[in-house]
Amino acid sequence: MNDTTNTNDVKNVVTIGIDIAKSIFQIHGSDKNGKKVFSIKVKRNELLKVIAKMPKCLIGMEACGGANYWAREIMSLGHEVKLMSPQYVKPYVKTNKSDRNDAAAIAEAVTRGSMRFVAIRTIAQQEIAAIHRVRSRLVKTSTMLQNQIRGIMAECGVISGQGISALRKRLAEVLDEEAASLPSIIKGLIKELNEELLNLVGRIKEITAQLKARSQNEESCQRLESIPGIGPVTATALVASVGDAKQFKNGRGLAAFCGLVPRQSSSGGKERLLGISKRGNRYIRAMLVHGARAVVNASAGKEDGYSVWIQVLIERRGFNRAVVAVANKNARIAWALLSRGENYKATDCAPQQNEERLATVA
Repeated sequence: MNDTTNTNDVKNVVTIGIDIAKSIFQIHGSDKNGKKVFSIKVKRNELLKVIAKMPKCLIGMEACGGANYWAREIMSLGHEVKLMSPQYVKPYVKTNKSDRNDAAAIAEAVTRGSMRFVAIRTIAQQEIAAIHRVRSRLVKTSTMLQNQIRGIMAECGVISGQGISALRKRLAEVLDEEAASLPSIIKGLIKELNEELLNLVGRIKEITAQLKARSQNEESCQRLESIPGIGPVTATALVASVGDAKQFKNGRGLAAFCGLVPRQSSSGGKERLLGISKRGNRYIRAMLVHGARAVVNASAGKEDGYSVWIQVLIERRGFNRAVVAVANKNARIAWALLSRGENYKATDCAPQQNEERLATVA
């Protein structure tokens, strides 16, 4: 332990900021007036021992790798722990960046009433999140492999249709022993790539089955799956990433967390909305948008209130904006179901209202 300040007054500490690292952790303690009491460095295996000797206080950390683990361990010692996004802590760093200054900034930021905190994940949520990360990597690898196969075949004049189904059908034709449209060496390479692709697809199906099984055992996931455009994969991702939905004040907060709200450039009482911000969780946003796209495609020709609303939106704002609007709506509905524990109820507009709305667009 490397002491930079007298630690005899630790009994006066009410707030602690911890700068997390792999091996060395910086700890900054402040009293009720925000004045520094101590600033020390500790090794990884000493952190909990040092924190256990501190009086029960508020401890802040940045939401980064390992933060959820340390938060749970420190909370078991009786302390109150809050996680913050690093971008919200940065403004409180004084002068140059260093571990000491970072820990002091964390200790100051965690006391601010306007600070936005990150929910601490449970072990179950981390398990689901880990499964999603592995699945995401496999899907990306599968896409890269498909593109490589298409490129190699295209250079030899063999073209495949869009989608993995069309590619696999084309590969079955190309790899036929009697087919002689490709050189033998290239055909051998494509055969190896095809086997690798089949293994990846099988692995993705296994992981997706794990997520479906977890979704069936989670009541919150079952409620989310009742929303049009949200399946077991998206539902488990929302539950794992959002955690306690009550951390958001309203549904717009969750939509903003997914980057599905417009950016603003307002001044002088004039509000100016820009394009969709695309901030926050990219993975969840992508799945919500893909699910919304399926809902929008399926709404054609339907006469229920929700489908009519989508059709009117397409006529007024275009297909892509309608997809994002549905994704935004699904995020807000998901917040309501998770925060209130309610079940999804589809609400339809009256047929007369539908006709009037369609007439106004026409």
